Amino acid sequence: MCYGNESFYLSVCYRMSYDLETAERAAYAPFFGYMGAASAQIFTVLGAAYGTAKSAVGICSMGVMRPELIMKSVIPVIMAGIIGIYGLVVAMVLKGKVTSASQGYDLNKGFAHLAAGLTCGLCGLGAGYAIGIVGDAGVRGTAQQPRLFVGMILILIFSEVLGLYGMIVALILGTS
Repeated sequence: MCYGNESFYLSVCYRMSYDLETAERAAYAPFFGYMGAASAQIFTVLGAAYGTAKSAVGICSMGVMRPELIMKSVIPVIMAGIIGIYGLVVAMVLKGKVTSASQGYDLNKGFAHLAAGLTCGLCGLGAGYAIGIVGDAGVRGTAQQPRLFVGMILILIFSEVLGLYGMIVALILGTS
């Protein structure tokens, strides 16, 4: 028998049962799902903003020397903006899947949705950085040597597809 605090630490006063199903239906499970949705949007928008800003600096520099090429050089900015749309799509899909814990939303779903959001968001962040760097150097180089334009577009496509891969994996994770 347990009589005081000393005994509590020395012996087991009561039996504890651990129900795994109940533990997985934690009330805070939806928090992870919403963090996934937020991560998808936040990180992709950071990548898109960086890509837009970095490319725009290159366009402004190039526009001083060759103003007739400004409209042709806007392609990196458009591609950077598309990265943000990937995050928006994933965030809306994840938001639609998150329910309350009492409706069966468990930690497994919460962690899967967090992983989906982080996958899309961080892939979008990396793609945005790549688009910004390539766009900046590419439009400046195209102003001096127009034959670089096709190469710049190909590199931009391969940079953009990194964000697309993240969105595809996120949709698979978020809907399974």
